[in-house]
Amino acid sequence: MTLPFDRTPDPAPLPDVSFASDNYAGAHPEVLDAMAAANRGHAVSYGADPWTARLQDVVRGHFGEQAVAYPVFNGTGANVVSLASMLPRWGAVVTPTTAHTVTDENAAPERVAGIKLLTVPTPDGRLTPELLDREAWGWGDPHRAQPLVVSVSQATELGTVYSVEELRALTDHAHGLGMRVHVDGARLANAAAHLGVGLGDLTSAVGVDVLSLGGTKNGIVLGEAVVVLDPSAVDGVEYVRKLTMQLGSKLRFVSAQLVALYGSDLWRRSAEHANAMASRLCAALESSAGAGRLVLTRGTESNAVFAALTHDAAATLRGRWRFYDWDDHRDDGLVEVRWMCAWDTTPEAVDAFAADVLAAVGG
Repeated sequence: MTLPFDRTPDPAPLPDVSFASDNYAGAHPEVLDAMAAANRGHAVSYGADPWTARLQDVVRGHFGEQAVAYPVFNGTGANVVSLASMLPRWGAVVTPTTAHTVTDENAAPERVAGIKLLTVPTPDGRLTPELLDREAWGWGDPHRAQPLVVSVSQATELGTVYSVEELRALTDHAHGLGMRVHVDGARLANAAAHLGVGLGDLTSAVGVDVLSLGGTKNGIVLGEAVVVLDPSAVDGVEYVRKLTMQLGSKLRFVSAQLVALYGSDLWRRSAEHANAMASRLCAALESSAGAGRLVLTRGTESNAVFAALTHDAAATLRGRWRFYDWDDHRDDGLVEVRWMCAWDTTPEAVDAFAADVLAAVGG
């Protein structure tokens, strides 16, 4: 059972380094430089500015000539705008039970957009054609919300990554059922870095219709983008963005950050580094992992490491480090935790944290 993260405020000062979330990291200097460069003089508001125009060129370079970007304030907003634009009022979304839209967005797709989420349990966070079929049924039945969109996260909330072939099989199956496909790409860069492919290889090239393109988990201050890959998959996205309060007046500052991130190789450099730090942490713990006080519970395919340890060991670690619980209802009595690495995580921090983990579990 996946539980909400423990977000109880910590009365102690936060350490300079944490393994709680890649959202904890600051902004990359190249992103800050881009924002400073955009802070010159006046520019037309609400996206009619040169930086937002440049962002369109950038997304077309990654995703093809039909791609159009709609910058928004945050990831929840990107998901809500995407799904609301893809669905009629009677539409539903099939998604894994662990999806961010289900566990961490306070029912925003349902409350704000009026969308029914049809959730499917998955063993590793990944939806397959067979699993999709569990909820992809009932078309024409007025008593059932109509499953018209599939939404998956890449990378998933469990740190796993869909291969190109897995995504293509899922999108082909969904399209064969008359459904559209949305990807929550909050960590799309980490997935692409893990597989050694381009951003378009995991989206437009395999038939994804709409993408929530992330930025804050990979080094920008704020902002994401709804990227429409197939214009026929949405209706009124520009109006939905405004009515859901996701259209910024000084949009140039969001667009400038996204251009800095995706208009160069910064997205890949930052994601590769975060992934490498997670792999380093996993490798440092593997020798002591196994049955007992420390178990590495999931494969490390992106920038997340999942482990289970005793509650006492977790409490000891929290004396120096911040991180979140994932599941404290395991049959073995251990608590599963998630340790995240970011673009600015250093090898020295990883090694110090690994040493403290091993000391806490008696390794």
